[in-house]
Amino acid sequence: MENTSILILGAGELGMPVIRNIAKKAKDNSHVDVTVLLREETIHSDDEDKKKNVTEIRELGVELLAGDLSASSEKLVDIFKNYDAVVSCTGYGTGAGGFQMKLAQAVMDAGVKRYFPWQFGVDFEVIGRGSAQDLFDEQLDVRELLRSQSKTKWVIVSTGMFTSYLFEPFFGILDLENKSINAIGGWDTAVTLTTPDDIGKLTAEIFFTEPAIENEIVYIAGDTITYEDLANIAESLSGHKYERTLSDIDEITNDLKSDPTNFVKKYRSIFGSGRGVSWPVENTFNGKNRIPTTSAKQWAKDNIDW
Repeated sequence: MENTSILILGAGELGMPVIRNIAKKAKDNSHVDVTVLLREETIHSDDEDKKKNVTEIRELGVELLAGDLSASSEKLVDIFKNYDAVVSCTGYGTGAGGFQMKLAQAVMDAGVKRYFPWQFGVDFEVIGRGSAQDLFDEQLDVRELLRSQSKTKWVIVSTGMFTSYLFEPFFGILDLENKSINAIGGWDTAVTLTTPDDIGKLTAEIFFTEPAIENEIVYIAGDTITYEDLANIAESLSGHKYERTLSDIDEITNDLKSDPTNFVKKYRSIFGSGRGVSWPVENTFNGKNRIPTTSAKQWAKDNIDW
């Protein structure tokens, strides 16, 4: 790999695993330097979690750079132009409203050679424009922008849903307390799940693969399961029977119509439709390269008090 200076944006739920794994791989490449951009107040925060992350980043031999992504495009260009590669772990930032487009444009204006945008999620192109989740349209705008030019090479990592989200009460699928499961769309509707740790590990592998991966959407997966599989996992690990209910696509659509700005209902509509939210593990980067990942059952066994 050529001399590379890598800038990682963000150190949150996904950012930290990406930082850990890229930093470890960078140690095998003596000409690679890794920097993380964080707000000044985050670097000097008294919050215990933030302090712990900052300490870990420094112990990994990673540089910290103070900066704010809400700054002007000109200021972002001034920051980005010092790096060969930018990996964005920002999340959706300020939500809809051009945040991701602003970052992508600044990366290109700065002449960055390689960009991993925040696209860690579902297959936005299969889902298409005008979906229940309006944030997705901007993700498609970013893809069009990247494809419209040739100077900045890009890699998109499609991950499906973070594994833990499927088990969260707010998502309204698994109710551990009442031992019930509500499938959305249909019992055979599938969803691809990947843990942030696996995304971090696989993103680092993808980043350092030779010959370099360029201008490509790379699919990864920790597991791909149906809602029926999820019910079976819950019953197997808990030793209890779960009551099974189904919210079909009509019910999900009506729920969203009655509360169109509800973030969770938008996502239930996306994942209930089953389009663009799953792919076979064997067809993924990790499947083809036989890189082990955490299954939904293993994650649930390790992280839930059944």
